[in-house]
Amino acid sequence: MSKHTIRIVGGDYRRTPIPVVAAAGLRPTPDRVRETLYNWLQHFWGHDFSDKRVLDLFAGSGALGFEAASRGAAHVQMVESNPEAAAALRALRNRLRAEHVRIHAGDARTVIERLGAAPFDLVLLDPPFGQDWLAWLWPRLPALMNPGGLLYVESEAAVEAPAPFELLRQGRAGQVYFHLLGFSGFAASQKTVNNPGISK
Repeated sequence: MSKHTIRIVGGDYRRTPIPVVAAAGLRPTPDRVRETLYNWLQHFWGHDFSDKRVLDLFAGSGALGFEAASRGAAHVQMVESNPEAAAALRALRNRLRAEHVRIHAGDARTVIERLGAAPFDLVLLDPPFGQDWLAWLWPRLPALMNPGGLLYVESEAAVEAPAPFELLRQGRAGQVYFHLLGFSGFAASQKTVNNPGISK
């Protein structure tokens, strides 16, 4: 059973409700944070996402990934380990007839090992808090990303980006910190750190 719904905030699927299942640790990214993220992305990429491949590695409600799909991303791969949440993602994908969205029900570690040479332009990370996921992910992320790609991270504390990543934007909403990072090859002229801040 879904406790509540959130809505896609922009693009072709704007205002579409997203059911949020009652799963432990599920924290849908708030509307304001998603809107901020996609404003950041449009700053760097413009409004045309049609050549972008996106990986939403801890999809949860699918809020982040469906925002990318709504804005015309060429391919969106969602990964979710909770069976009920994964089923809800598939149901919404089918309702939207979003054929460019793929849903993989499984553990992020296993999926990363199977992806192989399938680099993405944008990787979205909103892992469960308190499980030290980022420490495990940092050395594995470069193999998943195209040079000049972007990485979005939500975390319970501010992130210090290791090479070859560099912080581009950051903000905070309540107890959640969110960041946009550039991967190796990102244009030097765009490497501007800015913290607009979001207060709850």
